[in-house]
Order: sequence, then C-alpha cells, then structure tokens
Amino acid sequence: MASADSPGSPHRDTRPPSPAPAGEQGRAHDPLVTTGSLRQVLTRPLRRSTEHKAPSRAGRNLPAAVAVAVVLIGALVTGLFFVPLVLALLAGTAAGIGVWEIARSLTYKGVQIPQVPAVIAAVLMPLAAFFGGAEALSMALVLAVTLVVVWRAFGPKQGMMLSIMGSVFALVWASFLLSTAVLLYHSPDGPHKVLTIILLAVSSDTFGYAVGVVWGKHPMAPKISPKKSWEGFGGSVGGAVVVGVLCALFLVEMPWWQGAVLAVAIVVVATVGDFSESMIKREIGIKDMGTLLPGHGGVMDRIDSIVFAVITGYVIFELFTVLG
Repeated sequence: MASADSPGSPHRDTRPPSPAPAGEQGRAHDPLVTTGSLRQVLTRPLRRSTEHKAPSRAGRNLPAAVAVAVVLIGALVTGLFFVPLVLALLAGTAAGIGVWEIARSLTYKGVQIPQVPAVIAAVLMPLAAFFGGAEALSMALVLAVTLVVVWRAFGPKQGMMLSIMGSVFALVWASFLLSTAVLLYHSPDGPHKVLTIILLAVSSDTFGYAVGVVWGKHPMAPKISPKKSWEGFGGSVGGAVVVGVLCALFLVEMPWWQGAVLAVAIVVVATVGDFSESMIKREIGIKDMGTLLPGHGGVMDRIDSIVFAVITGYVIFELFTVLG
C-alpha cells in the first residue's frame, strides 16, 4: 500500500511550498545578502574564482615554473661564460632573499632573526668567495655570525638564544652552501662543473615532477612531502643519469661513469634538501617560503635542492681529481 507521502498516493500534497520569509529568501543562494556588507557585494565580481579550477596533481603551475627556470638558467650561463661577476651577484641576491624568507617564515614560530645584518651578510658571502676564495668565505661566515650576535646583544633578552641559532642556521643554509658554487667556479674547468651540477639538480626536479605526475602512486615520505613518490624519484635518477653522462662526455671531459655517479649523488642530496625544507615548512605551518618566483614559490623553494647539490658536487669533483 502506498503511503501518504509516496508518489502513488492519492492524498499526496501537491501544493507548492510556501514562500520563505522575506529576510530568508536569498539566504540559500546568495550568502552575501545576509552579511549586510555593501563592500563584499561590490568587490565580489573583482575576485578571481578558483572554485572550478582543477589544480595540477603536483600542485605547481608548470608553464610558469618552466619559464622561471629558463630565465634563471639564462642568467647563470651569462655569469658562467660571459660576465663572471654576474654569477657572484646572482648567488648573493639569491642568498640574501633566501635568508630574508627564512627569517620571515620563522616569525610564525616566534623566532625573531635580526634581518638587517643577516641579509647583508648573506649577500656578501658569495662575493667574498668570488674575490677571495675559500679562506675569504670562511672568514666572512665568522664575521657574519659575530655581526649577528653583536647586533642581537643590543636587542631584547627574550628569545635571544633562538634568534642567534636561527640566524646561524639561515646563513649557513641559504648563503654559505650556495657560495660553494662560486668556489667551484674558480677550480679548473669550473664554469662547466657548475653548469653540470645545476643541470643535474634541475633535471632531477623536472624528471621527477613529470614522472611523478603521470605514474606517482607510492609516496616516499607521506608525513613530510605527500607528493614526492618513489616513481618520481626513479624518474629523477633515470633522467639525471642521462644528463650526467652527457655532461661528462661533452662538458667536463671525464669518464661517463663518473657522470653517472655524480648524477645519482646529486639526485639523492637534492631529494634530501627538498625534504629538509618540507619538514621546516610543515613545522612552521606554511606552504611556501615565499611567492617571488611564479610556479616555484619563494627563492628558497627553488634553491632548497641546489644548495645541497653544489657542495656535494664540489666535494665529488675534488675526489675525482684526487683519485685521477
């Protein structure tokens, strides 16, 4: 037997629903009406809606990322082969912005880094390496830490220890490690070695991204970086090895197997560098260190793997030289 509310019931109420009260008619369709805010109503058409935009599986604007990478590589090539000072200025600029981004991000955890001395010191360290070599870079790091400590000594006592520790961490991570690329530049066949390391780091990221987007199913460290997959890591290794062998044969003139070894090492440390920054960002509670580079986030989001790659490449090239 059909119930009184079923479609087949002769007693079904077919009357249209009673209209909602005047104050509630637009509530279900236009939530702006209930706010009573004329400003929200007027500015609503100017806001870009992302409601129907499907983000990429890797969470990155690929065309913008590629365009930024091309510009950076162009500036790098200019510094390596045409105007050497550009290399030091490029490294100094990246280091200074990187330290500023780290300092800005740490404020979310209540760590206040003295930004003025830290940024100035970060900019000067690559220049010290360019003009004075390893000894000058070491001295610049010591002076940078001393400057930060003295500067902070005149500030409030609250949080002084964390402020100094955060400053040293930022200076070493963003500036000192990056400055080793300038040291490598001054070694025999240095420009080609630096270019090889940068190409390996970029190819690791590019091939890993491409393979991970298409085939990535097994996260490497889901609690740290859920979008990094083992499939993507395999793509990084495969693509970087090809690039490493080609660079060994045509750029730095060393045995092909050394190019393969260098490539695998760069992929490993680049991945570690990426995970390191991911851990820091997850601890702080932010998505990116900055927004300066479209498709990449901040400068530190771009060089997080490169800073580990350049010092690793520097050591490996030295070992290859010693071993013959």
